[in-house]
Amino acid sequence: MTVRRGRRRGGGEPWYDDEAGRLVRPYTVSNGRTRPTAHFDLLTMVMATGRRPAACQGPDYAQVLGLCRGPVSVAEIAAHIRLPAVVTKVLLADLVDCGALTARAPEAVPAGPASRTDRALLEAVLNGLRKRL
Repeated sequence: MTVRRGRRRGGGEPWYDDEAGRLVRPYTVSNGRTRPTAHFDLLTMVMATGRRPAACQGPDYAQVLGLCRGPVSVAEIAAHIRLPAVVTKVLLADLVDCGALTARAPEAVPAGPASRTDRALLEAVLNGLRKRL
């Protein structure tokens, strides 16, 4: 078992074990909180504002801010930092509350004929997949 303490794996996570994964439990990362102070959809886009407030310090916050140089979705951030979405949302809400991030909800798809699924297209995709398998 190789434990890397204090160093970052590929610029990634501190306290990482090559075999076991992250050694700090997600519950600890969010200080025991399970509900973010703001609503985030998995498709909500967040982006860093350039501010680095003193209230949101630590390796997890720094890692999230590093990922948010351009617009990125909540789902992408959760995948990159390898934390459950709910913990990621708590971290993101903290950063929004501190003014370090801005968040934009995904645009709703308008109802009507343009949003209906094209059955012929889906059947063509299905037939193509069957031919490959």
